Amino acid sequence: MSLQHALLVSLAEQEATGYDLTRRFDRSLGFFWRATHQQIYRVLGRMAEDGLLAVRIEPGEGRPDRRVYAVTDLGREELLRWTREPTPSEQLRSEFAVKIRGMGFGDEDAVVADIRRRRAEHAEQLAYFEANRAKHYPDVEALTDEERPLYAVLRGGILTEQSLLAWCDEMLDLFGASDVPIADTPPTDIRHETTEAPEASRTSRRTA
Repeated sequence: MSLQHALLVSLAEQEATGYDLTRRFDRSLGFFWRATHQQIYRVLGRMAEDGLLAVRIEPGEGRPDRRVYAVTDLGREELLRWTREPTPSEQLRSEFAVKIRGMGFGDEDAVVADIRRRRAEHAEQLAYFEANRAKHYPDVEALTDEERPLYAVLRGGILTEQSLLAWCDEMLDLFGASDVPIADTPPTDIRHETTEAPEASRTSRRTA
C-alpha cells in the first residue's frame, strides 16, 4: 500500500485539510500506516496535481487560508481499482524477536527487562483500544455499514495487542521472571493510534 491510498481512504471518509490529516495519522491511521507530516503534505500536492483530489480554499479570517482536500471521481476510481488488487503478503520484521533469540550471547537480564517494558506498552495500548471500542462501538450487532470496516480494523488492533501481551507473559514465565515486580521505569510513550469513527458516524449515533 502507498501513502496515497491511505490518504484516499481517509479523505473518502471525510474531506480534510492537510493539518486534519496529520492529526488523523497521529491518532488513528498511524495504527496501520506511518507517515511524517512532510510526507503527507508532499503526497497531497502530487495527488492534487494528478487529479485524484480537489482543493477548496477557505478564507482564514485573520489566519492563513485553509486548503481543504476532497476525493475526486478519478480518485474514487483509483480506490476502486486498488481494492480489487490482491494484497501482497506482509513480511514481519522484528528487532525485538531477534534480540530475544540472541539473549544467550548478551545481557539476559537486560533483555528480560526489555520484555517487561514491552509488556507494559502492549497493556497500555490494549486498554486504549478497548476503551475506544466501548465508547464508539458498544453494540456490535448495531454497527452500520459505515462503521463495520472501522470496527474490523480496531478489532484487529485489539487481537494483535492481546496476542503480544500473552506472548510477553509466556516469555516471562519461560525465563522465570513472571514473579519479579515490575520496575518503576515507565513504558515508552505510546501514541494512541486506533481507528476512530468518523465525525459523521459519531454524530449520527448521538442523534439516533
